[in-house]
Amino acid sequence: MTKITFIGAGSTVFMKNIVGDLLHRPALAGATLALMDIDPKRLEESALVARKLAATLKARAQVEVHTSQRRALEGADFVIVAFQIGGYKPCTVTDFEVPKSYGLRQTIADTLGVGGIMRGLRTVPHLWTLAEDMAQVCPGALMLQYVNPMAINTWALSARYPGLRQVGLCHSVQGTAAELARDLGLPVSDLRYRAGGINHMAFFLDLEARNPDGSYRDLYPALRQGYLAGKIPLESDWNPRCPNLVRYEAMMHLGHFVTESSEHFAEYVPWFIKSHRPDLTRTFRIPLDEYPRRCEEQAAQWAAQAKAYARAARIRVKPSHEYAATIMNAVVTGEPAVIYGNVANRGYIPQLPEGAAVEVPCLVDANGVQPTAVRDIPPQLIALMRTNLNVQELTVAALLTENRAHVYHAAMLDPRTAAELDLRQIRALIDDLIAAHGDWLPAWLHAQKAA
Repeated sequence: MTKITFIGAGSTVFMKNIVGDLLHRPALAGATLALMDIDPKRLEESALVARKLAATLKARAQVEVHTSQRRALEGADFVIVAFQIGGYKPCTVTDFEVPKSYGLRQTIADTLGVGGIMRGLRTVPHLWTLAEDMAQVCPGALMLQYVNPMAINTWALSARYPGLRQVGLCHSVQGTAAELARDLGLPVSDLRYRAGGINHMAFFLDLEARNPDGSYRDLYPALRQGYLAGKIPLESDWNPRCPNLVRYEAMMHLGHFVTESSEHFAEYVPWFIKSHRPDLTRTFRIPLDEYPRRCEEQAAQWAAQAKAYARAARIRVKPSHEYAATIMNAVVTGEPAVIYGNVANRGYIPQLPEGAAVEVPCLVDANGVQPTAVRDIPPQLIALMRTNLNVQELTVAALLTENRAHVYHAAMLDPRTAAELDLRQIRALIDDLIAAHGDWLPAWLHAQKAA
């Protein structure tokens, strides 16, 4: 019997979507679902949801709950990771409020920038502990990692544990494809595309739609014309605060459409958020402090949902666009599937550093996740990715060598931070962030005197 372990199962809404997806698959419907979280209350809420989903779908799945990571991992075939070290409070709040005191504004702060650096520093040590436990109690298991900062995490895991079977998963490629289809008034099933790059900064290299005669047409002319005419992007159908103007503007200058949202992309580059140019945030409708706002809204929504789920006899869930169930089904059944995964670069994108985390198409079957090569990314896109990779590489170097100096270096080379602050300000900001995070960060960061 297949065993699927969820580490961070208290992320209940996410867990619900994944469990709903896998219970719809006959090959997975009888799996043992081991839910693990450090929050007993959230864990029980998640278990209640999982059991009611199984009952609704008449699935044979068995649900276990654990507060011990090692016990939950014993005998696992798949390990799904979705934790947030430090949570919204205190750590996400710290990631926003301390930089704000320096005049450095952020939107999401979970991937790049000083917020992404801090998140990586407090997350990777826990992922390493997880990898160590997996090596001992479920060495053949496949880790499906959904944790941000995805690229830093994937890079650090592969560097410390090169034998670990792992793939970093994000919904940005398939999610963006659906958004573009909606903007153009097309069924997403009619799209054919190919993307490649790094997490949150991959690009659609080819984007086409099927014609009635079975041939395909390039969609980029329609995207450019629609944007110039002011017809696209359409208003968001999920968050009115987050229109897609930044990505379309970037496409006009870079030639290709990026796979991550405008609110994310705006803080990965130096062009859109500037304290002395408030007109830019107005023109491109960039939602500063967006992630804290979402956290507050989601917490309120979940509190109401949890009560409703507790009363409900059944819980129904629509299939999500997450890759986890697709991957597990392909591995268990041998039925091939193609996903976009984040993996260590072993020549898959030859223009990028060996070992860096890259996001490429992957074939999945009984052999596991098998990345494919993308060798034709235009040079301007590679150059932009390298500005992101610099920050990732130095953060990973700080973790691997336990060298606080590299944390400063990572922040100095971050495009947004460098566009706003000088070198002394950046060092002072990092010192303040490390102090404010306290024990959420590794002890060696505090033991080393700020130079």
